[in-house]
Amino acid sequence: MSEDRGYSGASVALSFILGGALGACAAMLLTPEPGRKTRERLRGLASEARERTLDAAEDVRDRVEEVIDHGRSLLEEKRSVLNAAYQAGRDAFQREREHLQTP
Repeated sequence: MSEDRGYSGASVALSFILGGALGACAAMLLTPEPGRKTRERLRGLASEARERTLDAAEDVRDRVEEVIDHGRSLLEEKRSVLNAAYQAGRDAFQREREHLQTP
């Protein structure tokens, strides 16, 4: 469903992760705890969110590299097929031309 609207699965997952992190931070800020304890928890959450974000970014980068590599190999394959078809057509044209020119 998300791909129908132009969003990739990775962007949707990243949105959920970031939304969860923001929600957790809001919950921490709104709970009645001493400031020091809240700051420590926020640091821990920020560190965890940073790690998750870096992991998600690395996963997305790896996936993009895979897609690019696949696209390149597919392009090269189609290029060689097209070149072979072009050469076969050219050769057939030459043969037919020679055949028609021969009395």
